[in-house]
Amino acid sequence: MEATVKTNNKQPVTQPKNKGGAPKKRVKRELIIRIRMTATERFYIDSKAKTAGMRSSSWIRAAAKSAKVVPRLTDDERRILWMLAELANNLNQLTKLAHQLGLLTVARDCIKILNEIDITLKRLNNNDRESDNR
Repeated sequence: MEATVKTNNKQPVTQPKNKGGAPKKRVKRELIIRIRMTATERFYIDSKAKTAGMRSSSWIRAAAKSAKVVPRLTDDERRILWMLAELANNLNQLTKLAHQLGLLTVARDCIKILNEIDITLKRLNNNDRESDNR
């Protein structure tokens, strides 16, 4: 809507009429995401937001922007974990043999397996991922 304003020089000047209210937002949040959560989870989110002096929705948006996503294990990592489980089984078998045959006869094999486990663990922990648990 436009309003006509009269001036002294007899020419009408048109200006947009101010409708009042809050100014228009540059970015309008019009998409809605619904999630299911327990009452405990909701209380936790609300208390964190209140501590931060924010609304729950603002806190969730900020948390989503700063969250680190840790991907699931890759095929190589799964293979390494499987190898680690096999090595643990071998170590248990060697422990049983040590009890049956004597400790000194099996000590060399145990040291070899422990070295393999150490190498496997170093290879598994050599990634750049960090957990979200702090």
